[in-house]
Formats: sequence, structure tokens, C-alpha cells
Amino acid sequence: MTSLDAAPDTAPAPASDAVPDGRRAGRFQWHRTHPLAFDAALAAVFFAATLCGAVADPHGPHGPRFGVRELSVTTVVLAALACTALIARRRFPRTVLAATGSLTVVELLARTDDPRAPVAFSAVLALYTVASRTDRPTTWRVGALTVVVLTAAAMLFGEHPWYAQQNVAIFAWTGMAAAAGDAVRSRRAYVDAIRERADRAERTREEEARRRVAEERMRIARELHDVVAHHIALVNVQAGVASHVMDNRPDQAKQALAHVREASRSALEELRATVGLLRQSDDPRAPTEPAPGLGVLDQLVEGFVRAGLPVGLEAPPAPQSLPASVDLTAYRVVQEALTNVHKHAGEGARATVRIVRSEAALTVTVQDDGGRADGVPPQRADEAAGSGGGHGLIGMRERVFALRGTVVTGPRPTGGFQVRVTLPLHTTRTQDDDMTGETS
Repeated sequence: MTSLDAAPDTAPAPASDAVPDGRRAGRFQWHRTHPLAFDAALAAVFFAATLCGAVADPHGPHGPRFGVRELSVTTVVLAALACTALIARRRFPRTVLAATGSLTVVELLARTDDPRAPVAFSAVLALYTVASRTDRPTTWRVGALTVVVLTAAAMLFGEHPWYAQQNVAIFAWTGMAAAAGDAVRSRRAYVDAIRERADRAERTREEEARRRVAEERMRIARELHDVVAHHIALVNVQAGVASHVMDNRPDQAKQALAHVREASRSALEELRATVGLLRQSDDPRAPTEPAPGLGVLDQLVEGFVRAGLPVGLEAPPAPQSLPASVDLTAYRVVQEALTNVHKHAGEGARATVRIVRSEAALTVTVQDDGGRADGVPPQRADEAAGSGGGHGLIGMRERVFALRGTVVTGPRPTGGFQVRVTLPLHTTRTQDDDMTGETS
């Protein structure tokens, strides 16, 4: 009895069934994915059982005998109506219980010569459905009312005494149906509570992990700010002193430069110690050469040319003075864009790097022709992904947005792909000056 409605219609399949074999899980969960069809099949089974119970004699010498009792039209009609109502037992459980219970009473009134009531099978299933889909107080009230009404009707309108086996059977089946439905409902609530606690614990772990990552980032940011800002402010002040007294008091200028050297050395040592906390034991050692910039852009382009990617460079003849952050970001943008061209563009593709500087901004444009050897450009991985791009383009945007710049990426109308980055110059200088002024 408990397997008829062991879980709600929308409950997910257990993990033990879904993981090993999807087809096996689909077979066992068919009654959940097709509830109406399952209820219709169940109603047909109960209709057949009702007819068998109407014509069977359970007290034969060698067990039950079929065909010894007459099947009346009244029993067939009442059984058909009651079992048809069972199809809607999930949507209207109380209405179905009232209908099947009423039809059972009608059968008891109509069959005074035979106290058995096989239509009561449908009322038992309806009572189980009500108990499994409502709360416990409702189950007790509705169950008690159903048991009393059906048992009293069987006792009052039957030929046998009130304690006859048929009356006791109706009492026992209806009582067990209510108890089984209540047990299934309790187990379902228990499983749902466990699943909810597991989901809540998983969300809590994820939130806690994100919170710890955010706190660690803030701690590292504060640490780096304290190290860099303090020592750079000292360097800035001492460098200003040295510049002011260079001509008139060279001894004081020399002393100021010594302070600059000492402050810079301390800054480097503290930075090395701070960054060392973030490294693993097997990480490669950090390079000792300066950070790259547009001054070594020719070497970058030559490396791609040697790798087989023709690159045209249109840039100022001599590197102009740029803020260090802008210089590094522009170099990284060109490096990432050419790497994407080399990885994703078709064979025979050509790339062009164009760098234009104005008074307010530096514009870096990297574009390729898509390698249209046969006249049809190939499908690029970054084009297929849309403007979102991969991790490389995400990192490029983060670098540019940190400097309050803009990034425009996308396919070209004539084929190929283009990356256009604009980096403001005055904003970067203002930020550097503000940070130096605040820390001083």
C-alpha cells in the first residue's frame, strides 16, 4: 500500500537511482514523471480487482473460487464510477474520497443479500491519498469519519451480525489506509527536511568560502597598500628634497638619495615577503627583469612573426613617456590579442597592431583578417562565444577597467576579429598623484 504514492509528484529522483544508470532511474520514476497515466492504470487495476472481488468466493474448500457469484449491473456501474474518480485523486483527494465513500455506501444499501462491498477498495485508496497529502490532524479527522461511516453502513445494512468478518475487514482496511498514508507523509516530510538542510548547508559553505576569499583579498590589498604607499611617499618626499638642494647643497642631496635608496630597498623586501605568502612551494621564481612595456613591443612582435604569424606594427617611432600602469596594460593587451589571433584565426591570417596616442588617451587596436584563404572566414572561438570571450578577454577587461578605460571586441564586417582598447592618460596620473598626496 505504501508504494502507491510514496513521494510527491514533483519530487526529484533519488541520487542512488539517477547516478548509475539513467534508463534504470527512468523506469523506476515513471510514475512521478507521468502521474495522470499512472493513476489511470492504477484505476484500471482497481476496477479489475473490484470485479474479481464481486464474483469470487473466498471461502472455497481449496481457496478462493471465481465465477460462483453473479456479477450485477449495479456493482459494475458503481465500480466504474468509483475507479474513474480515482484518476483525479492527486488533484482533488478529498472530493474523490467523498465520491468513493458515497458509492461504497450506495453499494451496501443496494446489496442487502450480500454484505460484501468490493467498491470499498476505491475508498481505501482515496483515504490513503488524503492521508499522504494532508497534515496529521486532517488525516485523523477524515480517517475517523471514513472508518465510522463505512463500518457503520456495513454493520447496519448487512445480514450478518455486526462483528462479522466482512465488517471487520472494512474497518481494518480503512484504518490501515489512513495509517499508511500518514506514515508516507511523515517520511516524505523527513526526506524533504534532510534535503533542505543539505541544500542550506551547501549554500552556507559556498557563502562562507566567498566571504573568506573576499576578506583575504581585502587583507592582501590593505597589506600591499600599506607597504607600497608608505615607502613610495617617502621616496617621493626625499626625491623632491634631493631635486631642490642638488645645486646648492650636494651633501644634503646625496643624503636624500641615500634615504630614497633605503626606502626603495625596504619596499622591495616587504613586497617580496608579502607576495611570498601567496606563493606555493613549487611555484617558479619571479623574474628579475623590469615589467614589460611598449618600449619592447618590437621584441613581442618579432616573437609572433617567428612563430608564423605575420604582424604589421603601426606605432610611434620612439616610445613616449607613459604612466607605468598604462604602459604595462597596453603591452598586455597587445600580447593577449596577438595570442588569440595565433590560436584561433585561420591559417594564413595576418594581424595588424595600431597604437595611437593623443593628449587625453592611448588607443590600442589589434585586428586580423581571419585567414580567408578560400574566401570564407573560419569560425573563431572568441566570435562563437560572443562579446563575452574567454578568460583572456576577461583578464584584459579587468586590466583596462582598473584604469577606467574602454574595451570593444567583436568580429569585423570584412572578416576577422578586432580588439580596440582606449586608456585614459590624465585619469591615471591623477589617481597616482592623489594616492601619493593622501599617503604623505
